[in-house]
Order: sequence, then structure tokens, then C-alpha cells
Amino acid sequence: MSMALDLAAVRSFENLEFLARQLVEGFITGLHQSPYHGFSVEFSEHRLYNPGESTRHIDWKVLARTDKLFVKRYEEETNLRCHLLLDVSPSMYYPAPDHDKLRFSILCAAALITLLQKQRDAVGLVTFADQIELQTPVRSTSTHRHTLLLTLQQLLERPAAPRRPTDVAGVIHRIAQQIPKRSLVVLFSDMLGRAPEEQTAALAALQHLRHQQHEVLLFHVMDRATESDFDFAERPYLFEDIETGETIKLQPAQVREQYRAAMRSYEQELALRCGQYKIDFVPVDIREPFDKVLYAYMVKRGKAK
Repeated sequence: MSMALDLAAVRSFENLEFLARQLVEGFITGLHQSPYHGFSVEFSEHRLYNPGESTRHIDWKVLARTDKLFVKRYEEETNLRCHLLLDVSPSMYYPAPDHDKLRFSILCAAALITLLQKQRDAVGLVTFADQIELQTPVRSTSTHRHTLLLTLQQLLERPAAPRRPTDVAGVIHRIAQQIPKRSLVVLFSDMLGRAPEEQTAALAALQHLRHQQHEVLLFHVMDRATESDFDFAERPYLFEDIETGETIKLQPAQVREQYRAAMRSYEQELALRCGQYKIDFVPVDIREPFDKVLYAYMVKRGKAK
């Protein structure tokens, strides 16, 4: 299955779980056929029995079939603990009416949850805007995965929230204080709609995670054509700030060059700061295939193990 999907058609899939599984299977097939084939994609739910340990968890059915001793793997034996943080603030519903940035992020999160569970890694989900909306436990069971994907399905179908700000810094500081064990924290956000001092605070919060020895992966989700390049047809527009409701009427050519320069400066600063803090910064365009997100996760997983 191609990793490039029409986001406008994603909502027509009533079963996000099925779609995520198809994406992951296509990605794994691609790994075997690409330079990335060196990644570990053996998703066994068992491990070989080590002489001297308890026989309590030996899988006797597997022994009967293979004449080898295998032990069932349980949650405490997972390779990784991953916290997925999903920005659901109003700016993530751009471009309306398709809610593409949020839809892209939801589908990527669903694929990551599926991949994590296949690898027996534990995963939890946090959704937030100006405060934490949802925070789940971190588990590796198939039941937990199913619950998370149902939650994302409901979020996919939810209408845009009322205007409100985003508090990335506050949310991340709270998460950093709550995570007891070394983990991988994956953030999906456009990192937009905030004053410079708030952007600085958000990066300081990410640095807080790094100080506590967590690995951090930031997916900077954008509709690059309009949000970075300001690629609008030359006619009068009424531009509205989704989070504050402020409006301005102008023709794109009046501000395009200044806007592009400001966005380039902002994105370069964001990438530079992430590099200084050893945070993996991955700019993603909602018009590009999803595999960039899954590849970045696989690379980061190798560092976080």
C-alpha cells in the first residue's frame, strides 16, 4: 500500500485501526526492499528461555510444536516506553474544512502505535491544547492499542474546537515531571500561533525532558505550501488567526517576501535550538508521504533503546 494517501479521503475510513495496520505493513515491506533493511523488524512475542530462570512463563504449546523452550514476553520486558503527545489546538485544524494537519498527525500516531505494539513496546497517548485533554497509561497490550486507536478515531471525527491558545510549554513540563522511567517522547505539533517568548518556553520544556534523560522526537507538522511559502493565488484575502480570531485583509504579494523570510528565520531557529538540546527535529509536510515519520521513529528508537 502506498504511503502517500489523500488526506481528504481518510475520514471516509470508518476503521482507523485497519488503515494504520495497512500503513505499517506497507512500511515494513518497504524496509525490506530499501537501504533501511538493517532495522530490527522482528516482532516476536516470545524470547528464548534462559537456563536457570523460572519456568513459569514457558509457552508449552510452542515447545510441543518446535521442541524449543520459549518464554512469553510481558509488559515489564518491553524494549521501550513511548509517550505520544498530540497537539489538538485550533491551528492544527488548518487548512479547513479538511483539518489536514491534525488528520495527518492522527494517522501518523495511529501507525506509530501499531508499530510500537508489534515490537512489544509500551505506548501512551496525551492530547493537549491549552491544557492536557487526555492522558492514558503506558502499556504494550493489544487491548490498550485498540483503545488508543478508538480514541484517535473519535478525535478524527470531532469538529474543530473553540478558539483557545496552546500551552506546549506547560503541558510538556507536566509530562516531564510525571514520567518515572527513561522514555521516548514523540511530539506532533505545528509549534505555531505563539509569541516568541512562548516559543522559547516550549523549547525550554523540551530541554527539561532531555535533562531527565528522555529521548525526544519533534515532528513539526506544516502545510508548507501555504504556511511556509505563502503560496496563495493573487487576489484579496481575509486572513484569520485560528487561535485568536484576529483578521487582516490583504493581497498575498503585499507580505509574501516578508512572511517567507520570517518563517525561514523561525524554522531555522527552531531547528538550531533542537540541535543544541539533542532533540530530533523532523519537519514534515502534510502533502508528503507518511513514511518519513515512520523512518524517523525507527532511527530514534535505535537511540532510545
